[in-house]
Amino acid sequence: MKTSTMMTSAMPRAPVGKAWEEVSASFDRFCLAAGIETLGAMMEADAEVACGPRHSRSEDRRGHRWGRTAGKIGFHAGKVAIERPRVRGLDGKELALASWEQAVDEDWLGQWAMNLMLINVSTRKFRRAVRLPEGDVPALAGSGVSKSAASRHFVALSAARMQEWMASELSKLDLLVVQIDGIHLTGDLVLVAAIGIDGKGVKHPLGLIEGATENAAVVQALIDNLVARGLDPAGPRLFIIDGSKALSKAIRRSFGREALIQRCQIHKARNIMERLPKPMHAAVRRVLRQAWELDDANKAEKLIRNLARRLEHDAPGVSASILEGLDEILTVTRLGLPKELRRALACTNIVENVMSTVRRVCRNVKRWRSASMALRWTAAAMQEAAKGFRRLKAHKQLPALRAALEIHQMKSSTHGVLARQANAA
Repeated sequence: MKTSTMMTSAMPRAPVGKAWEEVSASFDRFCLAAGIETLGAMMEADAEVACGPRHSRSEDRRGHRWGRTAGKIGFHAGKVAIERPRVRGLDGKELALASWEQAVDEDWLGQWAMNLMLINVSTRKFRRAVRLPEGDVPALAGSGVSKSAASRHFVALSAARMQEWMASELSKLDLLVVQIDGIHLTGDLVLVAAIGIDGKGVKHPLGLIEGATENAAVVQALIDNLVARGLDPAGPRLFIIDGSKALSKAIRRSFGREALIQRCQIHKARNIMERLPKPMHAAVRRVLRQAWELDDANKAEKLIRNLARRLEHDAPGVSASILEGLDEILTVTRLGLPKELRRALACTNIVENVMSTVRRVCRNVKRWRSASMALRWTAAAMQEAAKGFRRLKAHKQLPALRAALEIHQMKSSTHGVLARQANAA
């Protein structure tokens, strides 16, 4: 028979001596009791620093004891009652105890609420998620675990974090790529988001704005916000969009007519397939895939134009759609980028993955009460998605992108100077 090496008769020294009695009930009760005893000892020490030892008349004391009062501190995403000493200053005003202020200042309730709601725990189930119904520390009335209390905590913390995020400085980020896309939450509410990729392949959520539609004014407002926060309009950069004309218009207005824009090839192919009969899908998809994989932009363009010409008789509308925005579809090919990097930058998959996280996080929301509510939830979801960001798969090839962007910028500047000289002559 094995002999236990634990000395059950030994009593730990204060301040957890009384808490030791709770181990027989549960370790949870022990932790709570030990924490309350420790905090009580710390508050007594703070009171002694301010008032001196009990019954003393020290000349350097700053106040005197004023009895005890009830208070609440956070525990398991709720609150538990605790008794604390009070200290009055010599001027009659309350003196704050440093240990108590630190205990109540930690926003554990808000962080618990936000974390659980981001993993799709509804406010109605919040109480059960943080306190076991049959547990030793039940959720009493006023303990801060009700659905309304959880909602208030989430609103306060998500609003504060969104405000901090939307005011963060962008000038220190070496952004080479910016992806912009929109998400439709309701029929008359659209959010437009921007994701950036720096020179090391690290992805950064940049900004978010709401609007009635994904029009040029909404996108322009988002871009203006990014520029005001330090995004250099003169820097060489590649923009990746889903094909919206409003996005292209706003980008060229802010970053110049020569700004490099890559339309998402996946969106383009999907739009074409939706307008064709099924028997034609395989052949058209094969031609498009072959064009995307070509290293020569002129050959790729010729292949797509031939496809459009063959479809003029059977699907004239689709033929025109294929040729629309052809220059922007082959931007990464014209830049001469390596194949792996082209695949990574020829679509808006990065921002689409972020939007899928937004949909997952927001699936418990049944009714959007306001645009500010949608912004708070979406901003929180984007920051949640950022925790799982990995570097761009082809991040080692990003120097090739930087070189191509600088060459393009140099050529654009030269053409601009020559054009101005010609106009002056």
